[in-house]
Amino acid sequence: MVEIFSILNFYYPQIILYLDYFGTVAFAVTGAFKAIEQKSDLVGVVILSTIAGLSGGIIRDVLFGRFPPAALSDPTYFLLTISTGIVLFFSYHKLKKHWNVFLKCDAIGLGVFTIIGATMAYAIFGPNLLLITFAGLITATGGGILRDVFVNEIPLVFVRELYATASFGGVVVFYVLILLADPVVAAIAGIVTATGIRLLAMKYDWNLPRARVS
Repeated sequence: MVEIFSILNFYYPQIILYLDYFGTVAFAVTGAFKAIEQKSDLVGVVILSTIAGLSGGIIRDVLFGRFPPAALSDPTYFLLTISTGIVLFFSYHKLKKHWNVFLKCDAIGLGVFTIIGATMAYAIFGPNLLLITFAGLITATGGGILRDVFVNEIPLVFVRELYATASFGGVVVFYVLILLADPVVAAIAGIVTATGIRLLAMKYDWNLPRARVS
């Protein structure tokens, strides 16, 4: 077991990078689907795919003074979102029946982006819970919020299921474990927690209480 964690620690930066790529594609898929449902043309699909996939990370990097943002300095991110948009545009009728699979990927992307944001904040500011939480949440939800705003919808994160709450749960687990254990352990546990809460919320239709308006 010790050897396994030693190997994971050695490859941790590469693992985080590839997880970031995966999360980018997962969120880009939701943007592409949303654009197609709004009857957008190919350009519109690619644009919304890119917004959903990259916005959270770009906003985080800009707010934390990282210039240029990772998504703008590494062309792989744009290639992934553009490719995802094009593939979904031409394969929508075949892939829409697998929407539940994509929702599960989105849940994993939520967990991944949460911990990537939290990890970056921890690397810059140390164990500052407020900044780690902010970075995790903005990375995980920023793209989805802008995606919904661009199609004139109330962002999903504000009205349905446990989305931001799932992200926050992952951040808390990450924060506690990074103080007590290995960063790799903290990252894995945070991703599993955020993803698990999100998947359970989708399965059992969990929602937070809403204010009565009448």
